[in-house]
Amino acid sequence: MNSIFRAASLIIVSFIFSVSTAVSFEGPLQVKNHYPIFIHANQQYLEKAAMENSMSYSLSHSSTYTVQQSGHWTINLDMEITEINFRYKRIVKDLFEFNLDLPVLIVGAGFMDGFLADYHDTFGFPDYGRSQRPDNDFLYEVKRDGNTIVEGKSGAGVGDIRLAVKKPILTSEDYTLSIRGDIEIPVSSAKKGYSNGSIDAGMSVLLDRRITDRIMSYFNLGYVIPGDIRGHEHLDIDNFVHGGFAIDAVLWDGFNLILQIQGQSAIYPSTDLLAVDRDAYLLAAGGRYETANGTFELSLTEDINTAGAPDFIINLTYKHYI
Repeated sequence: MNSIFRAASLIIVSFIFSVSTAVSFEGPLQVKNHYPIFIHANQQYLEKAAMENSMSYSLSHSSTYTVQQSGHWTINLDMEITEINFRYKRIVKDLFEFNLDLPVLIVGAGFMDGFLADYHDTFGFPDYGRSQRPDNDFLYEVKRDGNTIVEGKSGAGVGDIRLAVKKPILTSEDYTLSIRGDIEIPVSSAKKGYSNGSIDAGMSVLLDRRITDRIMSYFNLGYVIPGDIRGHEHLDIDNFVHGGFAIDAVLWDGFNLILQIQGQSAIYPSTDLLAVDRDAYLLAAGGRYETANGTFELSLTEDINTAGAPDFIINLTYKHYI
C-alpha cells in the first residue's frame, strides 16, 4: 500500500504547474481515528477553516488487531468497526458555522482476516501476532489489575454525538484562519465499548493556505479534554494534543487528489504496551469527484506508527451543499 502513497505524491507534484483555472476546494478527507479504545474520546477529523453549508454521509470500515498484556494491563482488540456517520454544517448569520455529527457503530468480528493474512504474506510484512488467533473471531476487552473496564459486545450502537462551532478570525484570498470548539455527548454504553459515558470537550485552530490556483493546503492543531471512561470501572484518561496537515490538488476539473497525515498524543495512562502508549499517526490518500449535485470521496488510511490506530481505514463519503 505504501506504493499507492508514493504514486499519489508524484501525481500531485506533476500537477503543480498545471494551467490555472477557477476551482473549488472542499477540505481534507473525512477520516478520524477508529482505534476501538480511543474512538469515543472525541476523535477529530481534519477540517478546513472556511465555513460551508452542507450535509454529508460517510461509510467507514476499519480493522484493528492489538492483543497485548503487561504487568497491570490486558488490552485485547481483534475486531472490525463499520461507522455510518451523518454530518451537518450550517453557517449562522455569516458569523459562525454550526456542526452536528451523528455516528452509528457496527462492531464485530468482521470478514477481512483472510485477506490481511494474504497481504502480509505476499509483501513480507509483520502481522503483529494476528495469525495466532482464529480468523474473524471477535475479541474486545480492557482490564487493569485483573479488573474489567470494558467488555466489548458485537452489535450496533449509536456513537457519541458531537456538537461544534467554527469561527473564522482572519480571511483573505489566499488563506483562512479559524478557531473551533466542540463537545461530545455520550448516548450509548461505555461498558460495551460504544462510548466513554462522559462529556468530552475540544478546541482547535484551523488554517487553509492556498499554494497555487490548483493546490490548497490545510493545517490543524488542537487539544482535547476527554471525560472518564465509565465502564465496569472508571478510568481517567489523559488530555491529548492532535494535529495534521493535508494537501488538496486538482488533477483535472471535477477531480481532486488529497494526501494527509494526522496524529495525536497518547490517551491512556501508561500501560507498558507499545501499541497503546506511543503517539498515533495516520496517513491517508484519496480522491474526490465532483458532480452536479455533490461530491464523492474515497480514501484509504494506514497506521504508520503501529500504535493507537487501526491497521487500516476505508472511507466513502457523499456530500451535498444546502
